[in-house]
Amino acid sequence: MEINPHLLGTMSGSAADCQYWERLLAKECRLYKLRNKQRISVSAASKLLCNMMLGYRGMGLSMGSMIVGWDNKGPGLYYVDDNATRLSGRMFSTGCGSSYAYGVMDSGYREDMTVEEAYELGRRGITHATHRDAYSGGVVNLYHMQEDGWIKVCK
Repeated sequence: MEINPHLLGTMSGSAADCQYWERLLAKECRLYKLRNKQRISVSAASKLLCNMMLGYRGMGLSMGSMIVGWDNKGPGLYYVDDNATRLSGRMFSTGCGSSYAYGVMDSGYREDMTVEEAYELGRRGITHATHRDAYSGGVVNLYHMQEDGWIKVCK
């Protein structure tokens, strides 16, 4: 989900829960920019989502999200879920098909990958997750996060 030109969020769990909270996050990020005359950092955006989840922990929400973006500290990737868990890392996969995606990512990821190799690895990971798990699937978009914002690679 496109949060702003420099932030993206993934959705796993209940589509309604994910859309609601990520849209609310997008609005809060916009308000932050208007109030502070600068865009919110990736870390702060993920912390904001985590704090939103904290108030509803244990109430039956179903959401796991990766928040990815680029700010003045460089690229950032965070995992946030409905239990207000927030993790920073270099690679995450969420949802019920994530174990299949991790298998592909763990065996194919290298620090020195070209952009095209990274796209192909991402496609393979998503394909394995959606085809081997009956509950995975839906809309899949592939984005490339860069210093000047994200670009949509394919739908």
